[in-house]
Parts: sequence; structure tokens; C-alpha cells
Amino acid sequence: MGKDVSPLGFSREDRVRYRQKVRRCLDVFALMLDDFEFDAERPTTGLEIELNLVDKDAEPAMRNAEILANLADPTFQTELGQFNLELNARPRMIEGDGFADYQHDIQASLGRAEDRANKADATIVLIGILPTLTPRHLVLGNLSSNERYWALNEQIVDARGEDIGLDIRGVERLQTFTDSIAPESACTSVQFHLQVSPDAFASYWNAAQSIAGIQVGIGANSPYLYGKQLWAETRIALFEQATDTRPDELKSQGVRPRVWFGERWITSIFDLFEENVRYFPPLLPITDDEDPVEVLHNGGVPHLGELRLHNGTIYRWNRPVYDVTNGRPHLRVENRVLPAGPTVVDMLANAAFYFGLVRDLAEADRPIWSQLPFTKAEENFHAAARRGLDARVYWPRHGEVRIADLVPDVLLPRAAAGLDRFGVAPRFRDQLLGIIGERCRTGQNGAAWQTAMVRVAEHKRGMDRTTALHHMLTRYGELQRTNDPVHTWPID
Repeated sequence: MGKDVSPLGFSREDRVRYRQKVRRCLDVFALMLDDFEFDAERPTTGLEIELNLVDKDAEPAMRNAEILANLADPTFQTELGQFNLELNARPRMIEGDGFADYQHDIQASLGRAEDRANKADATIVLIGILPTLTPRHLVLGNLSSNERYWALNEQIVDARGEDIGLDIRGVERLQTFTDSIAPESACTSVQFHLQVSPDAFASYWNAAQSIAGIQVGIGANSPYLYGKQLWAETRIALFEQATDTRPDELKSQGVRPRVWFGERWITSIFDLFEENVRYFPPLLPITDDEDPVEVLHNGGVPHLGELRLHNGTIYRWNRPVYDVTNGRPHLRVENRVLPAGPTVVDMLANAAFYFGLVRDLAEADRPIWSQLPFTKAEENFHAAARRGLDARVYWPRHGEVRIADLVPDVLLPRAAAGLDRFGVAPRFRDQLLGIIGERCRTGQNGAAWQTAMVRVAEHKRGMDRTTALHHMLTRYGELQRTNDPVHTWPID
């Protein structure tokens, strides 16, 4: 959410005041979109990477506070669970050697964090869901100490009015209940940010929505939860269910979920913020002292704190972002669909594919969203989460096609064209997109490697599921540290 909060005790007056302030912010935002100069001269990018901490036995290590204190590095922050950290890479252009710059910085940052983690008898793992998590790890007492997480938990659980049910049907089935949002901490992702102009925002958001399923299929890395093999990217289903404020009756009435793919293509970023205000009650009704109308009237840049806080509690897979940096406002598309890992170079390959493809589609003469029904984009997203590279998705002029076949022949050339528009050096373009192509050729992404390793451990080594998962995660950590892309990892 990006904003710390104070201990709770929200009154009815707090909620009324907050709702009024959010609507005031929305009115000011509309005026700014019409008349204000946003920072959009050059397409700056950003990456956030969520990390897991494990101990020597490949169990979750609840030590983020100790490690953060020893790091004393503002690029690292807490995440929801005590076994999570988040790394915010410095925003930059990707033209020229930008991806090499990202790799150097991210590896250096992870190296510093790994050194501090080792001193706390832990190590870092980049993965969508830790396969060794059990229900005893994902409990309220293991939330990070940051007050905003406890506030968010209280508000979601109170809004739900009952325990939160998890029911995920995949290769196997998981049915359980939780009395807190702690299971959400199992979901660790990499998030891509792209700064765009107000006029271009709708095209970039629509393009990002159209390829969300493709991204998930090629990058799936979360096949296990609580010892069960579920979806290739179980993180999608878990995140949707673990933060659902709706009891069954509200679901039946068609009330929108807070983890939301959306329901239509847009014509402006305003559409998304207006939907936020119209459909979703506030979870954290915290107001600040800024009067955005007065700030705008005096020639300043409103921070629109309430509108941004509200937006941060609605978990769109492609989220709109309004922010102010160095006194200038800007807009970003925040792409949130992918899991972390398996390696830094794998994540950068995913980033190159996303940035290149979304730019080519957003700037195409005939928009992809004029050919792809929105409902098909959402169906593609969940089909890919279930089956990964083997999923069949709908794509205009190709009909139903396997992701592993669609990407090399149709989408990689378009991603390359988009990277050329960014000015990415050809050697990095070809290296990173080549990794995506090889995943499709071999059929091995993170999820496929994990399930293959567990299958070998169970059927050839005679391990039970729990032992096999620990064995697999230990080997995963070893291979991750080589930074060799996952399609090259052996099954041993």
C-alpha cells in the first residue's frame, strides 16, 4: 500500500470524512488530467521483487525484522509475512544497456541482503509460493510488525464477517479456512512499472490486460501450497481468495472482489479510479490534512493521499498508479501478474517480454483490444494460471492455441519490435527474449521444473511429499544462485 497507518479504531465519522475526501480527490484528479502537465517525456521503468526467507532446513524463516535492521537499506522493506522482504529497484530507462544495469543493481542488492540473511541463519529464495509452507506458518502471529498489515487484516476480516475459505481445485484439491489474511503472505511476486502519459495510459493498460494470461503462462512458478499440487500459478487463486471481503451472499449478488481482473476495456485512467470510488468501500479510512482543491488552486501539485491509499487496497492485476516525484506528478501502469523468480535473469527476461510486447500492442494501428473480447482476456488469464505453458488461450486470427506455440511464432517478434522502440541494445533484446523462446521450446518454466523434480523424488527416490518438497526447494536455491535461466535446470 505504500503508507504506514496508526493503531485503529475507525469511527462512523472517519468513514464519512474519508469517503468525502476521496471523492474530492477524484474531482481534482479529473481536473489535472484535463489541464496539468504530467512527467511523461521518457518511458521510465521500475521493478519490485518480493523475497522469501528460509532456514537451513528449507523451512520459512520468520526473521525479516532482524535482517532489515542489519541491512539499513531503504531499497528493502517489509512485506506481509515475517518471512518476506521486498526489494524496490531504482527506476530507470531500459534503452541501451538498461537491462544490464538492472541486473547488476539487483544482484548487488540481493547479495547484500543474502549476507545479512546468512548472519541470521537464513537464505533468500525467489519463488512464487514457498512449497514448504504449512498452515502453522501462515497465522496472524507471523504477520510483520508494520501496523498497516494488522490494520488491513482487521478490516478485511471484519468486512467478511466470517472465516475466509480457501478452495483451490487443480491437479489436487485444497480446502481449508483461515481466520486472517496471513495466507496472502505466501504470494510473492515481481511487479513491473511503466511510466506513461495520460493520453497513452488507456492503450497501455488495455494492452497489459490483453497479455496478462500469456505472461502467467510463460512465467508460472507456484505449483504447490500446503503440500498439494494445485495450479501452475497457484498464487493467482490464493491471492484472489485470501483477501476476499465478500461472504457467499455478496458474491451471488455480483459484488466485485477486491482482487480484480476488471470487466471492460477503458478509455482513460480516470475510468479505473472512478470504479474504485464507485464500487469499493474504504478499508482504511485515514485522512490527511491536504486540501487538494486549495493546493491545485495555488499552483501546487496535490498528492491525493486518500485516493492513492484507496487505490492501494484494490488489488487489480494491472493497477493504475498516480504518484508525485520531485514535485512532478506522473502516471504508471503497475503490472502485478507474475511470481518472483526463479532467477534474476529469468525475471529480467519476463520484464523484457512484457515491456516490449505491451509497447508494440499499445502503439499498434489496430488495437488488440478491438479484436479480443475482454471476457476472453480474463479466461486466458485463469486458463494460463491453471496450466502454464500448456494452456490453450484465445488470440485474434489464431483462435485457440497453446501458449508455448503462440509466443515464439507470433508474440516474440512483436516484443522485439517494442524493445527496439525503447532503444534496447540488440544483444540484450536477443538474450532476454531468447530465454522466453527457450522456455516455450523446452516446456520448462519454474512450475514445470518444480513439479518434475517432486515427481522424480517421489517415484524414483521413494520420498514422501513433504520430504520431496524440501529436497526440491533446497535444489532450487542452489540453482537459483547460479543465475542460469530455469529452462536449463536439470531434473535430478
